[in-house]
Amino acid sequence: MNTKLTIAITTMLFAVFSPMTMAEQAEVSVVEKIVEVQHDLFDGPRQGLRSNHTKGTVVTGSFAPAEEAKTVSMASHLQDGTTPVTVRFSNSTGFPDIADNNPKALVKGMSIRFDLGDEWYHDLVLSSVPRFPVATPEKFLALLTAIRDSANSEASPKPIETFLSEHPAAKEFVSYPKPYPKSFASLSYHGINAFEFTNANGQSVYGRYIISPAIDEPHLSEAEGKQQDGDYLMKELPERLQSSAVVMRLSVQIANADDEVNDATVIWPEDRPVVELGVLRLTAMHEDVAAFEKATMFNPLALPEGIAASEDPILLSRPGAYALSFQHRMD
Repeated sequence: MNTKLTIAITTMLFAVFSPMTMAEQAEVSVVEKIVEVQHDLFDGPRQGLRSNHTKGTVVTGSFAPAEEAKTVSMASHLQDGTTPVTVRFSNSTGFPDIADNNPKALVKGMSIRFDLGDEWYHDLVLSSVPRFPVATPEKFLALLTAIRDSANSEASPKPIETFLSEHPAAKEFVSYPKPYPKSFASLSYHGINAFEFTNANGQSVYGRYIISPAIDEPHLSEAEGKQQDGDYLMKELPERLQSSAVVMRLSVQIANADDEVNDATVIWPEDRPVVELGVLRLTAMHEDVAAFEKATMFNPLALPEGIAASEDPILLSRPGAYALSFQHRMD
């Protein structure tokens, strides 16, 4: 799909899936407020740049499906052959110059676009932390607002301290390990939202994506991480690609029938089955990163036949937020 069509579809999807009443939709939406608060937090908006996960780099390569992938989904790129991919790695926050080793930047992002041909594509949006801090857009807005309001607050406790004390999942997200990686390519990444996968026999399961590096590389210690150059990850990846391809495995963790599939704060037990979907082979830096960054919006609801969205409210609100951010980026 082209960019204009993507924006139209995501706007339509948000209108359809939004739980707000017509009266509430007449006011500024929760998603619009989320983007506004992100701009407050990160001194945005900035023309041509994303509102969040602003600092990043882009590589290209291909995806080859595993034989087991067919048992999970009928999606065309999970059958045979190879599919071109474009992958963006990023730091968290909306600061375009944040150091790669800044503690606020240690939630790393990975977005993948599978080129399905004829302007159709499938996007994955993943995080180095396998959970989200809150379960709804409304609570995410409250979290961001508490962070913003705590910056100059003299209250005790500060708004963010109160929020974390009242929301255990958010507190667990804050305390979840966020290592200093040697490379974007040495981290694991997780789909925090569940999707419904249907195979050619009509059998359906819910699952979450997992990206694993093919080579197990130990992370840097905290002391080592703090000593790195502020652009060490951005510099390391092109150097790595000059000597060898980056290989990463795409898998899906399958939910049990009683697992929660509509709450992004819930981590499923480790004993749930994991099915390999295929291998990503990343071979080169994108030829024009700046142009790609400005023109591309990853859309987790750009889905092929055989993969459908769950009813997770965080998932259903993400394209709307991304579309608003994209609009600001193009202004």
